[in-house]
Amino acid sequence: MNQRVNLGEKSYDIVIEKGSLSRVRDYLQLDRKVMIVTDDGVPEEYSRLLAENCLEPVICRIPHGEENKDLRHFEMILEEMLSHGFGRKDCVAALGGGICGDLAGFAAASYMRGVDFYNLPTTVLAQVDSSIGGKTAVNLGGIKNVVGAFYQPKKVLIDVDVLKSLSDRLIYAGLAEALKMAVTFDEDLFRIFEKETLFCGEKTKAGEEDSGIKPPEFYDQLELIIRRALKIKGKVVEEDEKEQGLRKVLNFGHTVGHGIESQCLDGTLYHGECVALGMIPMCSKEIRDRLIPVLRKMNLATECRMDLDKVVEAMLHDKKAEEGRVTIVETDRIGSFHMRYADAAELREKAAMVVKGEYAYEYGF
Repeated sequence: MNQRVNLGEKSYDIVIEKGSLSRVRDYLQLDRKVMIVTDDGVPEEYSRLLAENCLEPVICRIPHGEENKDLRHFEMILEEMLSHGFGRKDCVAALGGGICGDLAGFAAASYMRGVDFYNLPTTVLAQVDSSIGGKTAVNLGGIKNVVGAFYQPKKVLIDVDVLKSLSDRLIYAGLAEALKMAVTFDEDLFRIFEKETLFCGEKTKAGEEDSGIKPPEFYDQLELIIRRALKIKGKVVEEDEKEQGLRKVLNFGHTVGHGIESQCLDGTLYHGECVALGMIPMCSKEIRDRLIPVLRKMNLATECRMDLDKVVEAMLHDKKAEEGRVTIVETDRIGSFHMRYADAAELREKAAMVVKGEYAYEYGF
């Protein structure tokens, strides 16, 4: 079943279908040169399968990790396109997580002032969130996503089957973005997280990536959550494509989360894990009392230890900062939110709620 993001002439479909990667020619126009941007953490069988369905594929594989979402790898993609004679009628396809999507989308937006862009996310994080909405960017000077563009894909292809290659940690870190949307928009979706016993995994430590294939009902539930999260985000993007108002709510958890993540570009914590930490200070006590058990059930940290001054400095360098203030998103009731400005002192107080002590029990740092 497809969903659609309605943005006038920039509208596009989201295809959500198990096994759709193996039938990719049914959905995407690939009878041209296709720059496939993937990373070395994505199973090679996925890029081979996509390439076999393209008329003239070129695979550009980047190292995985947030530290590689930079101008150097952005330039590398553009140079590959130029050296292979890509023209304005050719396209770029992102096959991977949010880092691939950001780099590939920004390259598509920039090359010859714009070529077609397809997004084929292979992580939970990308499928529930970053694959739609048109935000493309790279990091610069230790600041996340400070150079980029709004550039909508021509189509998004979501195949839940590819998630079977992911570790528990990557799955739960990605689900933090769906949980973010549940907290601010959809109490029924939040109740799924509260009640769903399939998300009660064994406790693991950071860096432990092994996990077995889950039962079919796990992936059925995962697909349901992905659909509901994308429906929420799609409606927000339709109303506020370029984040002038409502779309700022999607930054719930990201203000403190990005500050923490700026100190974890080596992969110590994943993006979703940082967002999970960042949600906690933005909730009323009543919601924290419901949220923290869900985070622990999903093996997500609820505290961390790092340099608070550096975290706050990164928060104030956030692209959303204005004259030393940042728009923060808070909630005092599941399914609702409000936005307001917070100054440096309050941001420090918020961050200090989770930037302290040892990592939570599940990591054992």
